[in-house]
Amino acid sequence: MEINHKSVKLTASELSYLWSSYLADSMSICVIRYFLEHVDDENIQKLLEHALDLSQQHTETIRGIFTDEGIQIPQGFTAQDVNLKAKRLFSDLFYLQYIHNMGKGGLVTYGRVLQDVFRPDISSLFSKCLTSTIELKNEATQLMLEKGIAIRPPTIPYPEKVEFIKKQSFLLEGLGRRAALTGIEITNLYANTVTNQLGACMATAFSQVAKADKVRKYILRGKEIAVKHIKVFRSYLEMGSHPVPMSFEQEVTDSTESPFSDKLIMFHFGLMTYAGVGNYGVAISESQKSDLIADYSRLIGEILKLSEDGVNLMIANGWLEQPPLAPDRRDLTKE
Repeated sequence: MEINHKSVKLTASELSYLWSSYLADSMSICVIRYFLEHVDDENIQKLLEHALDLSQQHTETIRGIFTDEGIQIPQGFTAQDVNLKAKRLFSDLFYLQYIHNMGKGGLVTYGRVLQDVFRPDISSLFSKCLTSTIELKNEATQLMLEKGIAIRPPTIPYPEKVEFIKKQSFLLEGLGRRAALTGIEITNLYANTVTNQLGACMATAFSQVAKADKVRKYILRGKEIAVKHIKVFRSYLEMGSHPVPMSFEQEVTDSTESPFSDKLIMFHFGLMTYAGVGNYGVAISESQKSDLIADYSRLIGEILKLSEDGVNLMIANGWLEQPPLAPDRRDLTKE
């Protein structure tokens, strides 16, 4: 039996995920279109074109759903938010790292979204988004491997026998810090170092081209926090004699001509900030070292404060679109 989707109203989660996805993909369209204006490597160009096509498909589909449902389409980001004629700001290798990281973020986002989606057409949309993002991320990974720039997590010895933990100090290092890290702890430390390296790189570029002084100062503050967090994670990796990922900042040119509006810069930086909170939360849930958990918890507080100040700056400039809200029942009952 064919289901009439319009007879089933979108849930709060479905509406909200569609709305936020539209904003993120409209931003990606602007960013990738600019990247395509300054790319030399043919394979990286094809990867960018693939990513652009996916974001365009997503926005078109969501726009159609909103039109059918009588929902106001968000403004998102348009051609007014990107200057395609601006000078080159990033290298080809940065584009490759960027798409790879975007793919990783998409896997997390769509995996979470699908848990709270019930309407078949919305489930189908986000399932396709997940599948296509897996393909995009795998393409980027393969290309990074071919170019020798893939940032692999460290290796650890294979277990040779079954062993059980015999001391509580494995979890609570009150009498001394456990230097040995679990494989999952290493993975999260390494991944969070990489994302902060990428964030610091983006901050370097954005701070060079931001038009408003307050935006520039905010971005530089975010970079200081990212660099600080990298040092914290590096200390754990170095204590265990594990390699530390390299910086990406050499992939930023010396251009000061902005390809993006300050509104887009702030939104993009905000997405990276939110992703950081989520990454640290996962790391806390998968860590068994009390000092590592304490550090992650402290660092989350710093990111949340940065995020709050960023939201206030966007509100002050009229850049923050209001997401779908539930009605205020108390207000509706006032005489």
